[in-house]
Amino acid sequence: MEEKVQKIIKYLNTVKTRCTYGVVAEILGVNSRSVGMYLGKRRPEVSWIVNAKTGDPTDYEESEKHPELYRTERIIKSAEVLRRNIGV
Repeated sequence: MEEKVQKIIKYLNTVKTRCTYGVVAEILGVNSRSVGMYLGKRRPEVSWIVNAKTGDPTDYEESEKHPELYRTERIIKSAEVLRRNIGV
C-alpha cells in the first residue's frame, strides 16, 4: 500500500496535475474518505489529491497547498489513466 501511495505522490508532483480522492481510493482499494489517512499530514506534496466537485484538497490551508496547484485546469478523474501512468 505504501509503495502505491508513494508512486502516486511522486507522479502527481512530477506532472504537477491534480487527481481526485476517488481515483486514488480506487487504486488503493479503499474508501475515498479514508485516503487522507494514507497520505499523512497535510503538506504541499500531497495537495494534488483533490475533491472532484471543488478541485481543491479537502480542509487544506493555503500554506499547505502546492504553489503550482492551479497551474492547469486538468484533473485526473480516471483510475485507468492514473494506473497506466504510474504502472500499477
